[in-house]
Amino acid sequence: MSGISTRSRWFLGMAMGGAIGSALALSTNCASAQIRPDGTLPNNSTVRLEGNNHIIEGGTRAGGNLFHSFSEFSVPNKETAHFNNAADVQNIFGRVTGGSVSKIDGIIKAMGTANLFLINPNGIIFGKNASLNVGGSFVGTTANAIQFGNLGFFSATNPDASAPMLTINPSALFFNQSTIAAISNSSVAKAGLDPTRAEVTGLRVPDGQSLLLVGGDVNINGGSLRAYGGRVELAGLAAPGTVGLNVGQNILTLSLTEDVQRANVSLSNGAEVNVRAQDSGSIAINAQNVSLTGGSKLRAGIESELGTPQSKAGDIDINATGDTVLSDGSFIANTVVPNAVGQGGNVSISADSLSVTNGAQLNASTLGQGNAGNVIINAAKSVSLDGSGSTIFSNVGAVNNTQNNIVKGNGGNTQITTDQLFLSNGAQLVASTLGQGNAGNVIVNASKSVSLDGKSGIFSSVGAINNTQNNIVKGNGGNIQITTDQLFLSNGAQLQAITFGQGDAGNIEINAKNSVSVKGTDSSSGSSSGLFTSTDFNSTGNGGDLTVNT
Repeated sequence: MSGISTRSRWFLGMAMGGAIGSALALSTNCASAQIRPDGTLPNNSTVRLEGNNHIIEGGTRAGGNLFHSFSEFSVPNKETAHFNNAADVQNIFGRVTGGSVSKIDGIIKAMGTANLFLINPNGIIFGKNASLNVGGSFVGTTANAIQFGNLGFFSATNPDASAPMLTINPSALFFNQSTIAAISNSSVAKAGLDPTRAEVTGLRVPDGQSLLLVGGDVNINGGSLRAYGGRVELAGLAAPGTVGLNVGQNILTLSLTEDVQRANVSLSNGAEVNVRAQDSGSIAINAQNVSLTGGSKLRAGIESELGTPQSKAGDIDINATGDTVLSDGSFIANTVVPNAVGQGGNVSISADSLSVTNGAQLNASTLGQGNAGNVIINAAKSVSLDGSGSTIFSNVGAVNNTQNNIVKGNGGNTQITTDQLFLSNGAQLVASTLGQGNAGNVIVNASKSVSLDGKSGIFSSVGAINNTQNNIVKGNGGNIQITTDQLFLSNGAQLQAITFGQGDAGNIEINAKNSVSVKGTDSSSGSSSGLFTSTDFNSTGNGGDLTVNT
């Protein structure tokens, strides 16, 4: 034993009586991959090296669950952490009990169809080269522990040997630290082909599976998350609490109670979350403040050349206890895209306030064969749209669709409930039909005021002036209904319901408890502020009614 170094003897102790040669090999391999078993399980994990492939074996089995425990878990670029599990394993749990952040810039791989859970309360960073190669869902979390019903916890901060008892599916993520570590993702690694056969990048799980990131602040900076036909869920906690975890056949979902104090979720620098496929596909964000900046995007709906009349897209749900901000060309879209068949899903936002600026958009539309979903906004204080191109809209067909006779779905409703609604500098709320379906309605309930300024407007239209085939635009326009205390239109702002095609224009109904103010013109175009229901001279449809109660 005199030839063995002090460092090697430390690893021998961790090996719990294993052979000297095995312990020495384990020391070298773990140091290279930064993956170190911690020796806290009845049957401990082992790591062996094959080139840049770090094969993780052993671990403690409990029913369909396999448990691994590490003092450190990071994967450098061009290296792979390969969980070499049995084919019948349903869930793999890897906890990190040391004090270091998990830096993932290589590949995490698991065998079969097992779901993989990575638990590190010190933080998780997915670098630009990070990639997932798993057969099931993936959960990355900075929770302290995962709860298994009444059987107990698999804890990263208080490790014990209780894993053999945890034979059921996990039921919750448990956070009890005063400061909850963040999760970030910048992955632009190659991720195969999407449902349209286009090459894509980012963190990706198999189609129909779930990708969940649950920590403190969750930041997607230039990276992508993809779960086509599955579910992407992001959640941030700012204080101790419990997040429910529901494990279905394929889809994993989270549940947060109102008393859980939340952290922030941000998408920046062109970040993308995409679940659009031939069916299903949903996105959920639970946070205090939610921001999409720099052309970032959330995408759901039915993809081109895919779907059936029975297909139904999932929803995009944002639940923020603070503010939700979209800016700089960012967008949220739940769309039945051209040449797709199926029903679109909803876009729902619940927040203290919603701000859409600098060309950002919210969109639930159908450009194929199927009904669009609804846009539902509940903002306790205010909804603000500012700048040309800043739009909330639900459309049937598209202006540049030269074959819009095949667009046969109906538009969804746009419903806004808030204290105050502001539109300025060319921002718009739009519901239109450019196909054979009916447009949806725009319904605004603003307890204090609705204010439109400049070229801004709320519009419902049938057909379009530059549509050379508007004789096939046969749908009816939707109604515009506003209920508020005070309505202000200034500097050329307009409420307008118009038909350019064969369908009838919608109605405008204003219910203003206190007052309606309409004044001013737009300085650049000279157009006047006003409330309009009209028909174009090429149309055959009827105009709608205009009703003002004040």
